[in-house]
Amino acid sequence: MTSFLLEFSMFPTSSDGREGASVSKRVSKIIDMIDKSGIPYQLTPMGTVIEAKTMREALDIIEKAYECLEDCERVYSSLKFDIRKNCENKLVSKIASVEKVLGKEICK
Repeated sequence: MTSFLLEFSMFPTSSDGREGASVSKRVSKIIDMIDKSGIPYQLTPMGTVIEAKTMREALDIIEKAYECLEDCERVYSSLKFDIRKNCENKLVSKIASVEKVLGKEICK
């Protein structure tokens, strides 16, 4: 088993002027798609982290995220992968490991 952690951000950089500086309505479409996919994820203020079982599964999420924004003239995206063999549930266990060292047990 392999854990494919993918941290990404994706949002439109062009606007029709009605949305102002906020992109939350557009980003929420992506988060809704991820939520409905059933793949584990964590939303952060600067992006979203998902945990996939394969590279293809992770890239499919990116493709579907882009499809949520394909009516936008310009889209910015940044991706980072952490791929680890013989692991699973790294979305939670990586945080728990650091919190354990710090003497905290916030993450369950």
